[in-house]
Amino acid sequence: MLCLARAILRKNKILILDEATANVDPETDHLIQTTIRKQFSDCTVLVVAHRLNTILDSDRIMVLEAGNIIEFDTPLRLFEKSNGAFRKLIDEAGLDFIKFSRVKG
Repeated sequence: MLCLARAILRKNKILILDEATANVDPETDHLIQTTIRKQFSDCTVLVVAHRLNTILDSDRIMVLEAGNIIEFDTPLRLFEKSNGAFRKLIDEAGLDFIKFSRVKG
């Protein structure tokens, strides 16, 4: 939280987050995600995450497997690939893609 506050004050144009909300409760996660989207809407934000709901409204998603990029596209295009890795992750997590995403092509 302290690092996020410092980044907001510095008005960074690039923000890199590595599992920023991995160890917080869902309410705090939502607060942090909302703050990031609001405060850094005009910035490049790179997010490393295992919680899929925290990245579903991103502009682009890169799926890695064993250190290799296996998919990279908009969330909607990745979701539409019925046999894709991203779609498999969404289905396995039981997430409602439409609910969490901004549904951008």
